[in-house]
Amino acid sequence: MPIDESRYEYVGFWARAWASLVDTVLLGMIVWPLLTMIYGSEYWAPLTAALGGSLAGSLEAIASAPSRGPVDDLVSWVLPAVAVVAFWIARQATPGKMLIHAKIVDAETGAPLTRRQAIVRYLGYYVSLFGLGLGFFRVGWDRRKQGWHDKLAGTVVVRARRGY
Repeated sequence: MPIDESRYEYVGFWARAWASLVDTVLLGMIVWPLLTMIYGSEYWAPLTAALGGSLAGSLEAIASAPSRGPVDDLVSWVLPAVAVVAFWIARQATPGKMLIHAKIVDAETGAPLTRRQAIVRYLGYYVSLFGLGLGFFRVGWDRRKQGWHDKLAGTVVVRARRGY
């Protein structure tokens, strides 16, 4: 059954940006202490030094920071990916999206997204980053509020219209 646009609205850029900020903070509250427990506070020395410099220098220093090994990669990259995809599959939303009463559904049927769609959507985040995040900004002007990651996965983000 297609999405009933009289009952549901597509969620736009700013609401989704807010939800992503909430999710980033929550993930940071897990990742930061884990990495500190494993590597100690010196793990963050390059980051704190970079933040004391110019913005361009800071971004370059952060981007070029080497991995500390497989545990660093697991905690920094794999854990967040697994957590996000697990939330999408189990709840159709991350905590940030739940906060704004949004859910991710199949773009054609309105059914919950599949595991395949969740994984493609997550990998699509990296595609959406190209061109200074143009794939994310597309949410702001697309009729169905789909970013590149949504287009690739065949998903939309919706919430009940007021009064439903």
